[in-house]
Amino acid sequence: MRRTLYAVSDLHVSYRENRQVADTLRPESDDDWLLVAGDVAEKFDEVTGALARLSERFAKVIWAPGNHELWAHPQDPVQFRGERRYRELVRACRELGVLTPEDEYAVWPDPDDPLVIAPLFLLYDYTFRAPGTRTKDESLRYAYDTGVVCTDEMLLHPDPYPSREAWCQARVTETERRLAAVDPALRTVLVSHWPLVRQPTDMLRYPEFAQWCGTELTADWHVRFRAELAVYGHLHIPRTTHYDGVRFEEVSLGYPREWRPRRGDQPAPMRAVRHTPVAAR
Repeated sequence: MRRTLYAVSDLHVSYRENRQVADTLRPESDDDWLLVAGDVAEKFDEVTGALARLSERFAKVIWAPGNHELWAHPQDPVQFRGERRYRELVRACRELGVLTPEDEYAVWPDPDDPLVIAPLFLLYDYTFRAPGTRTKDESLRYAYDTGVVCTDEMLLHPDPYPSREAWCQARVTETERRLAAVDPALRTVLVSHWPLVRQPTDMLRYPEFAQWCGTELTADWHVRFRAELAVYGHLHIPRTTHYDGVRFEEVSLGYPREWRPRRGDQPAPMRAVRHTPVAAR
């Protein structure tokens, strides 16, 4: 027998096809855990409903938010914005037994190699700038000129922070403090919606979109904080890469128009990222 750590992101269950895929996600054993790296849905009740169903199946579900969960969608009856919306999602997750970036980090129960699993909420600060630009203003202007602008600019409000980059800075500072306090004898699994390093954005069809994909402040975190594995999504380019000897797993499902040509009518977005033997009971 074995315990498996699975990971998935960008379920986007507001799409009927994606809801059907999410409903197929099942553990192999009663001991399996699931990491959910953001963008479950846009509407509050769709996010919590999907996480509730997953938490009924898996022994433990650990969630890190993406940008879509933070949108103040005009059709969402729950109109909390910014930090308030995030805190309400955390509260709802705690009622479901789903772990969040605000909770004590769980430890993957491997007696020979325990891992601290750290879900991260970090946002972005426009430092992954568009080609040939030197400032946030130049980078945004380039994006608007090309017509490649993230919906965050309209729907992701930073309240009470003055800007999204200010909120990002606050999240980075607090998260860095918590990660620095982890027992230095333990390795980690870092789970973030946005990639911790810029290199994965080199695959983007529209490179100007990278400015909504992370921050240079986390470029060495996978080394500093002893990551065995970094899990992320957001890019909708599922793949495995390695940076500085650390494995990075992009585990997104994405939109139906994206996954159907690659994966057919029965995609399998949930990826096993770690196995541990379990003694037979």
